[in-house]
Amino acid sequence: MNLADTLRFAFRSLTAHRLRTILSISAIAVGIAAVILLTAIGDGVQRFVLSEFTQFGTNIITISPGKINTHGGSLGAIGSARLLTIEDAMALKQSRYAQYTNASVVGNAEIRANGRSRRVTAYGQGADFSRTFNMQVAIGQFLPHDDPRNPRAYVVLGAKVRTELFGDANPLGALLQVGGSRFRVIGVMASKGQVLGFDLDDTVFMPTTRALEVFNRQGVMEINVSYFPEAPIDAVVDDIHRILVARHGREDFTITPQKQMLSTLSTVLNVLKFAVAALGGISLLVGAIGMITLMHIAVSERVSEIGLLTALGATRTRIRVLFLVESIALSTAGGLVGLAAGSGIAGLLKLLISGLPVNVPWDYVVGALCLSMLIGLAAGVIPAMRAAQLNPVDALRTE
Repeated sequence: MNLADTLRFAFRSLTAHRLRTILSISAIAVGIAAVILLTAIGDGVQRFVLSEFTQFGTNIITISPGKINTHGGSLGAIGSARLLTIEDAMALKQSRYAQYTNASVVGNAEIRANGRSRRVTAYGQGADFSRTFNMQVAIGQFLPHDDPRNPRAYVVLGAKVRTELFGDANPLGALLQVGGSRFRVIGVMASKGQVLGFDLDDTVFMPTTRALEVFNRQGVMEINVSYFPEAPIDAVVDDIHRILVARHGREDFTITPQKQMLSTLSTVLNVLKFAVAALGGISLLVGAIGMITLMHIAVSERVSEIGLLTALGATRTRIRVLFLVESIALSTAGGLVGLAAGSGIAGLLKLLISGLPVNVPWDYVVGALCLSMLIGLAAGVIPAMRAAQLNPVDALRTE
């Protein structure tokens, strides 16, 4: 019995027991499809979240007031930390690595114009905000480079605010009341949509110092430093640390590079993707158990056939190979069917649900296919050994 005879025999055995073959293939296919679907959604979510964070650039460092990592001392010391100010942002411009700096404050305010009112998120930003975060202006201009400590009362509208208050009319030059202060509209931002649940179109942008007055705050919420892409991140952090310690007299602030946040976020998302892949792997394990059971049943049903093969001169090694070929063929066919089904459903979901992030990670797909072949090999080993150990005389007597 040569290799061609072995393959022909295995094929005829599979086609002769169609129901058992279909059940074995289906068990593996469901597991593979589950792995592909879950990892496709997990990988899509990972890419979506990372793209939401990186669309504003990756060479950004955020400085926030207060020291997160403390080393003893009273908890009340946190409240006495020195606030970050406009002057701190101006001092950070002197860093040789700083490309842009921006002092930021955020609040909720009621705005009124053109006989209409609306409550929106109001941002106090510096003139370099649009460059720091890759924001585009649709009409007009962004906040000018006035003295940050005494800027003019200008405001830039988000795309949705412009539509709600002014409709199709040109809002440039119009007066907008924010809280108890009046501002002149000088620009409208290009539509940005929602980013991680925040609607950046339903906003207004005003100079940081003016926003501090509107919200009655003493210090800014954070300072953003955009550094040159070729600059070493450690050197940038050290330079920022040196400047602020010289101004504050101590380290009462926290420096967080965006790349560090992205690295941590990516690690968390990778764990999440692996977890959902493991859930799909449970389905694959259930399918493997079902396949092992069916292969044991196949041996029991074909005892007389095995005895005949042995009597005709088939060696124990050849008997083992026959059953191993069958099990590997079943698992491979199940893997391919699961691959087609999983990829097809993932593609269909992506077409039907535009907001659902779906991306098939092919490294997981290849891994799942290899795993299905290993399952077939493992599922066939014990039944094949059992079949090879049957006594040909006793096997021929079995009906």
